[in-house]
Amino acid sequence: MTSFLTAARAAQETITCDSRRLRLFSGTSNPGLAREIATYLGVPDGPRGVKRFADGELYVQIQESIRGCDVFLIQPTCAPVNDHLMELLIMVDACRRASARQITAVVPYYGYARADRKTAGRESITAKLTANLLVTSGVDRVLAMDLHSAQIQGYFDIPCDHIYGSPVLVDYFSTQNLRDVVVVSPDVGGVARARAFAKQMNDAPLAIIDKRRTGHNMAESLTVIGDVAAKTAVLIDDMIDTGGTICAGAKLLRQQGANRVIACATHAVFSPPSCERLSAEGLFAQVVVTNSIPIAKERTFPQLKVLSVANMLGEAILRIHEESSVSSMLR
Repeated sequence: MTSFLTAARAAQETITCDSRRLRLFSGTSNPGLAREIATYLGVPDGPRGVKRFADGELYVQIQESIRGCDVFLIQPTCAPVNDHLMELLIMVDACRRASARQITAVVPYYGYARADRKTAGRESITAKLTANLLVTSGVDRVLAMDLHSAQIQGYFDIPCDHIYGSPVLVDYFSTQNLRDVVVVSPDVGGVARARAFAKQMNDAPLAIIDKRRTGHNMAESLTVIGDVAAKTAVLIDDMIDTGGTICAGAKLLRQQGANRVIACATHAVFSPPSCERLSAEGLFAQVVVTNSIPIAKERTFPQLKVLSVANMLGEAILRIHEESSVSSMLR
């Protein structure tokens, strides 16, 4: 498996692609990640103007010629979700009208992904609606990371490359000299993700938390299926929002005799009161997340470790541009 905790690719070898045809443009949601991706590829983050009118309307202008270029727009649709999604749609439309050859929306965090099916009458499947908006705006391809459910790939009527943040997490844990590891899924729905992660962690044993949800952003953990006593429990999920699910799971693992609990997730949504919950004394040894979503200073705490997924996204962008395999880099 390729390591993604290495130096920039541009410093390792000469990129053979025509960088004049590869263009990167970032939105305003995560400019730090976009700069890291640009550094990895040795391609500058292109100039663009973004401003708001007095009534809140967004204005976007691409400030260089992109005629015939392969354009990648980097914009996770994190909070405020509606603003960042609309900004991405406007960027796509601007690039399409500027005669870009191909437009790829790089969406490290796909907002509205949790509304991926109907669980009650008269509900919207908003993940599908968002996909329709992107396709209609003129996107030719989507590059997403750790979608809430794999079925969302099928919501797009265009190619959708789905990559995972787990290789970055595995690279990090391989340097931590962890012993007696058990990978834990915080709910039954995350078993497939936890099983794949456990396989990457040298075939570590798997445990499952049987959980019942009582409402949105509210969870009640009941029991642990599997042996966690005297082990280091690694709780793996795709995102941490309010922290209710993963904290309830950690308390249960402590009660079942786990030596220490490490939480890890790709997307650090961190809605209040997540930071207070996650930083509770004696609960987590570490909370490991990626920078797919920017984390403000006021939302950091001592147990938090943030890993960069810029190299992984940069490698995927290069392979899409060169029309080579994306899935092979995750093997």
